[in-house]
Amino acid sequence: MSTENTVAHRAYKIVIVGSGKVGTTFAYTLLLHGLIGEIVLMDVDRERTEGEVMDLNHAIPLANPIHIYQGDYRDCQGADVVVITAGSAQRAGETRMDLLKRNIDIFKQIVPQIVHYTRDAILLVATNPVDILSYATQKISGLPAERVIGSGTVLDTARFRWLLGQHFSLDARNIHAFIIGEHGDSEVAVWSSANIAGMPLDTYCRMIGCEIPSLQREEFAGQVRNAAYEIIQRKGATYYAVAAGLARIVESILRNQNSVLSVSNLVPGYYGIRDVYLSLPAVVGDQGVDHILELPLSASEEKALVASAGILKEQIGQLGL
Repeated sequence: MSTENTVAHRAYKIVIVGSGKVGTTFAYTLLLHGLIGEIVLMDVDRERTEGEVMDLNHAIPLANPIHIYQGDYRDCQGADVVVITAGSAQRAGETRMDLLKRNIDIFKQIVPQIVHYTRDAILLVATNPVDILSYATQKISGLPAERVIGSGTVLDTARFRWLLGQHFSLDARNIHAFIIGEHGDSEVAVWSSANIAGMPLDTYCRMIGCEIPSLQREEFAGQVRNAAYEIIQRKGATYYAVAAGLARIVESILRNQNSVLSVSNLVPGYYGIRDVYLSLPAVVGDQGVDHILELPLSASEEKALVASAGILKEQIGQLGL
């Protein structure tokens, strides 16, 4: 039996702090996935959380055996991953940075209680602005940076690949392209290393006679960057794809898949960037972030990434962390 098949049958425990739309949709995704043996949901709104737990439990006979229950911070003991989705929701017309002041105060209450009961779990942050809150979580918790991960641009990268898949009428899973930097307004689409089945994107375009001019590339990047605003304007929140992204990160951690994912983590001096969390492709396994990859970037991409890091560092500087 392979190592992956062996570990997949462990009764993994996930604690989800925050039972709003993202937290509960993530729990439902895990339930359908069949990877987890135990899910703990917690939230300040205990009555609603109880209702969410009841609803999830009623799906178990139709899905996979799992133990799902409402808990508190004591239940962080023995958790493999603690996922933080709690925080004030993003409002229509509001930037992710507008959330900072409200959510940082919430995290100053949440994180110390988590690490009081476990210093062994990997912390995965999904609350926006995710880069700054991941940085704050690492500083507040005192855990090694590789064990405090932000969901970063995993979702943005998926949106980018989906758009390219639609453009080329291809399975998006065969398109490899990253969004890096901030999960937000200054994120950077990396066109220079985008490829289809190992073939550089420009080469593929020439082969099929379907070029993507610079103006159209800017439009694609803008669609990715503004996707959350568009969805929030129409339905109030984003949660399906976010939950799928979180599940993908957790799967790579628990199965030690060493998958390359654009999570947010502490940049080790690449491109002259230091002491800031942002997204670059990283190898994610059972110890968290094993190592971060330094993508070869075009001059304009590197300039935009450095500018993105500068925006985040300016915000971090105001926190006194």
